[in-house]
Amino acid sequence: MNIQFMKFRKLALTFSFALLLISIVSLVFKNLELGLDFTGGVLVEIQLKENLEDLEQIRGLLDEKNIDNYVLNFSGSQNDVSIKIPGGADSSNAESLKIVLEENYEFDLRKEEFIGPQIGEELRDQGGLGLLLALLIMAVYIMFRFQYKFAVGAIFALVHDVLIVVGMFSLFSIDFDLTVLAAVLAVIGYSLNDTIVVSDRIRENFRKKRRSETIALIDRSLTQMLGRTLITSLTTLLVLFALLIFGGDAIQNFSIALIIGVIAGTYSSIYIVCNTLISMNITADDLAIKKSERFDDGMP
Repeated sequence: MNIQFMKFRKLALTFSFALLLISIVSLVFKNLELGLDFTGGVLVEIQLKENLEDLEQIRGLLDEKNIDNYVLNFSGSQNDVSIKIPGGADSSNAESLKIVLEENYEFDLRKEEFIGPQIGEELRDQGGLGLLLALLIMAVYIMFRFQYKFAVGAIFALVHDVLIVVGMFSLFSIDFDLTVLAAVLAVIGYSLNDTIVVSDRIRENFRKKRRSETIALIDRSLTQMLGRTLITSLTTLLVLFALLIFGGDAIQNFSIALIIGVIAGTYSSIYIVCNTLISMNITADDLAIKKSERFDDGMP
């Protein structure tokens, strides 16, 4: 059996372009919803004894007490409420919030966090630098590991996956905090591993069957790797969905980022890398093993 993956390469390219465009537009015009790790501020999460139909009553109470610049959301069910005051807030804001809420509701305090604005700014800068360094190191490794046409495809795949993950967080206004940044770094490693496995099989088949047509050979290589790809991706996703469902709020966004990244990484190792190879007209000659010249030392 030989599945014709590349039959859909133009459709896949259009799909990728649309996703990247949506991600970039969202990042430019909507920005990321940075978590307190990066902005600093106060976060209070409470579990009310009774469900609320909406948040207007709480919003009215906060406005009456001149508490402004807050973000108010349900965090799960209709009795779980999250109140975030980003930026220059301090620990006194958390106390003010609790006093206002205690006067009007019965609740259990689930979480209370305060991060100073200076620490948040340092974490944001260091996190961004860490992400860029990871991409740069991976790019350098790829350039030495592969023939340059494979390297270009692998770098495109990495950038594609990172932009998709970050763009989806921007589009759906999901908090981007340190745990999500860690997930993005893990996605880079996962995507690169997938790309290396697929690329090695394509390279091996090119060297074995030098007269094969490029698209047919790539399809054959992907078909050979299909079982490994499905088992790896599905088992990884199974664990990640378990974390998402049973792991609680602390790792929810981490799980979401990894789920998006694993799906994007599996897809990009097939369609981004291989599309790039076809566009760059890769041939068996590009992958021929060059034998070093033998020097005649005069010995018989």
